[in-house]
Amino acid sequence: MKSLKKINLLMAIVCLMIFVSACGGNNAQDNKKDDTTDKGGAKVSGSIVISGSTAMQPLVAAAAEQFMADNPKVDVQVNAGGSGTGLSQVAEGSVQIGNSDVFAEEKEGIPADQLVDHKVAVVGITAAVNPDVGIKDISKDNLIKVFTGKITNWKDVGGKDQKIVLVNRPDASGTRAVFNKFGLNGATPAEGITEDSSNTVKKIINETAGAVGYLAFSYFTDDKVTPLSIDGVEPTDENVQSGKFPIWAYEHSYTKGEPSGATKSFLDYLMSDNVQNNLLKAQGYLPVTKMKVERDAKGNQTNK
Repeated sequence: MKSLKKINLLMAIVCLMIFVSACGGNNAQDNKKDDTTDKGGAKVSGSIVISGSTAMQPLVAAAAEQFMADNPKVDVQVNAGGSGTGLSQVAEGSVQIGNSDVFAEEKEGIPADQLVDHKVAVVGITAAVNPDVGIKDISKDNLIKVFTGKITNWKDVGGKDQKIVLVNRPDASGTRAVFNKFGLNGATPAEGITEDSSNTVKKIINETAGAVGYLAFSYFTDDKVTPLSIDGVEPTDENVQSGKFPIWAYEHSYTKGEPSGATKSFLDYLMSDNVQNNLLKAQGYLPVTKMKVERDAKGNQTNK
């Protein structure tokens, strides 16, 4: 009888172990499933820190907000600081993505060969003036003279009798690099007010009589500043896409090596139809897929 009781007890223990093992296996499988799948496919988790171009900040911040709504286990932090900062920080590994208005090859001291370029959008940039200046168009030759200090009064270019106040960006600014290269033909601007934040530049131009600076198209959302046409060519998406308007650049999201995990998922999201066809337009950017021309790191423009 005792022997039978021992056998029954042993069988009960074995059954209990099998049950626990089965439950544990199911839990592990459930946990694995929870970590890897969601309603849209792969479950994404982790943190992404992004820094760099202030011109890109509105776009990337809006995309990050949508991405986090779809992927609640991901935290995306979007900082500005300028293209030079973004490139430096991604190269040193302190951020996962470095946003830049210029190619990494154009920035001195950046190990471009260690970085992977992801062209996620195109930005148009033009000169912007205080609305009271009284002009909406300027020749490229006069634009260069204004920013190099050779013309100091708006009356000399058809505007009011008003002193010109220059609003520049710091040397690390990608917006400055693009404007100097394609708007000023490489000329060095004269001294003026220096401010990095595009929002602050817009505010200064709006509040300062005679002020002129330069901004990405995405900041022309109201009548607080007046964007200038150049040689009669309006700063429009269509004119940038066709190559008629000269001041434009790719918006680059650089990674140190090939991206993976949440970083790759976010970059893939930036190239999705939803972002390229909807969010870019809403934020004042152009999709790279609609460009009829392209440029290399040396600034050479060719038809596609």
